[in-house]
Amino acid sequence: MYVTDRRAVRTAARALVVPAALAALAAAAPRAAAHTELDISSPGANAELAGLPPRVTLTFSDAMTQKYAKVAVTTSDGKSAGDGEPQVSGKQVTLAVDPTSRAGRYTVGYRVVSADGHPVSGSYTFTVAEADSRSPSPRAEEQTGAAAPRAAQKPSPDNRDEESSGAAVPVLAGAGALAVAAAGTYAVRRRRAGHGH
Repeated sequence: MYVTDRRAVRTAARALVVPAALAALAAAAPRAAAHTELDISSPGANAELAGLPPRVTLTFSDAMTQKYAKVAVTTSDGKSAGDGEPQVSGKQVTLAVDPTSRAGRYTVGYRVVSADGHPVSGSYTFTVAEADSRSPSPRAEEQTGAAAPRAAQKPSPDNRDEESSGAAVPVLAGAGALAVAAAGTYAVRRRRAGHGH
């Protein structure tokens, strides 16, 4: 009877130790598993500019791949304001803007893939004021190179899974540690009971 109980405790402990160890390894994994993000955009999201910028520059958290870099700048009526193809230099993707484009609201849309294969896409807007309208406030002009809003970015479905699993890792590790401790306590009590202590 005592031998059977010991085997059951060992089996239960092994079944709990493996998931706990895997969870701990996942928690210690480097950030490389996280998806690529847009860190800085110029012009920035919701910026109000006195004139049309010569280019749009997007700076990402990882180096980009030229082959899969897609960036579009469109006017409020849907016409393209981009000039040529986007150019990649390390973490930066740049698209020249047609200097003849009019004032108004512009939308920047992008879909890029990092050098290690993580895709990210999103969009944001900025506004170019009419030549005879009031100049934008200094605060608005400061936003020409602003950090990108995280809500506008759309990571791939695989990356969402990575985020959610990353959040669950500490919980799993804690639960596994508690279960192992409980199994050890149970084994000690059974052993003492078997010896009549």
